[in-house]
Amino acid sequence: MSELPVVVIGAGPVGLAATAHLRERGLTPLVFERGTTAGATVNAWGHIRLFSPWRFNIDAASRRLLETTGWEAPRETALPFGSELVSEYVEPLAAVLSTHIRYDSRVTAVSRLGMDKTRTKDRDERPFLVRVEGPDGDRDVIARAVIDASGTWHQPNPLGQAGLPAHGSTDAARFITAPLPDVTGADRPRFEGKRVMVVGAGHSAANTLLSLGQVAKAAPETRIVWAVRGPGAAERLYGGGDLDGLPARGQLGSRLRQLVEDGIVELRPTFTITSLAAGESLTVTTSSDSVEVDVLVPATGFRPDLDILRELRLELDPAVEAPRALGPLIDPEFHSCGTVPAHGADILAHPEKDFYLVGMKSYGRAPTFLLATGYEQVRSVVAAIAGDSKAAAELQLSLPETGVCSTDLGGSCDVPSDSQKDDSCCSEPRLVTIGISTGTAHGRSADSDY
Repeated sequence: MSELPVVVIGAGPVGLAATAHLRERGLTPLVFERGTTAGATVNAWGHIRLFSPWRFNIDAASRRLLETTGWEAPRETALPFGSELVSEYVEPLAAVLSTHIRYDSRVTAVSRLGMDKTRTKDRDERPFLVRVEGPDGDRDVIARAVIDASGTWHQPNPLGQAGLPAHGSTDAARFITAPLPDVTGADRPRFEGKRVMVVGAGHSAANTLLSLGQVAKAAPETRIVWAVRGPGAAERLYGGGDLDGLPARGQLGSRLRQLVEDGIVELRPTFTITSLAAGESLTVTTSSDSVEVDVLVPATGFRPDLDILRELRLELDPAVEAPRALGPLIDPEFHSCGTVPAHGADILAHPEKDFYLVGMKSYGRAPTFLLATGYEQVRSVVAAIAGDSKAAAELQLSLPETGVCSTDLGGSCDVPSDSQKDDSCCSEPRLVTIGISTGTAHGRSADSDY
């Protein structure tokens, strides 16, 4: 099977990093991206500034490849906006890797050639069959290995209780925005002078609330309601302030607390939505209360789309839906971004040989992912696919120490920050050098979605 390509699903930063590592090792990558451009998901929140500076946002193999073209890296301590991450890094990288990328190509299923999930004999010797829906219809691609870096952006958590959609969600859709709307920019007319509810307790919610606060200062008739499910959710989001290893993130929580204390944002704790009723406005109902709003912004997090992997033998953590060995290492009840240890191919492996979930999707429902972590994942995974078990097992990762991490932008702790204009940088990073090991028992907050 050595002549077959390695299929990479997704042309975001982590998918492109996997592609660069594959090419560096002499393997043939084939990337399928559902969007029409690389980094399409990042562009969806391009108006948001990242928490982490450029030094943590560029993969090593990708840097080496780009530097052969005369590309110069941005200043390491600057905090890029999502749009800058794409224009200054993702797009140049995609241009160099263009012969390997197929755009407007959505992977709809992954299986083994000639056998379904129930067949065992000689399974590891069979190549993968990847079904792709493109401009010319469906086609099947045969691959030696598959790296799924498709993320979670297109699979938001529902607004209702118990992980289910709220009653009336379909009819209410016209009142509900996309995640992370451009509140002070292109989408401003939708919010100015309106009664707006933001649902969620992660950094996506905080960023949106801060932007709404700016709108309310210019248009005082604007009303802002912040709904959170857990009684301590707001305090957790306020975070560690000056103690946060990513200063931009610490400032975010402090500024949000001030908006609540000043009465600009009305906090509704223990607010569990049971139904939505659409009329001239939207009625948001809990078991004991209801609120009328004009616009609802969902910031309840995301979950992985596992349907396309139904014919593969996966072993997932029952709580966070990450690879089973990874789950205890990333559980948000016990880990922040900076306390998740480096991990690679052994931790990410499934019973299905040579198939790997990487990037945000590998974290399932856990919101503790950093781009730097994803880059180390794919370096190790590609080494394993290439047969270099020593390189796959020897991991190094540099991360800022931080005591707070709760976000819901596709599971990434890198984003979003508010649109402050200063170029804050991280504290001194810690260098983690470890072999592969597995975690032990873990717990999880039932209210991690909001």
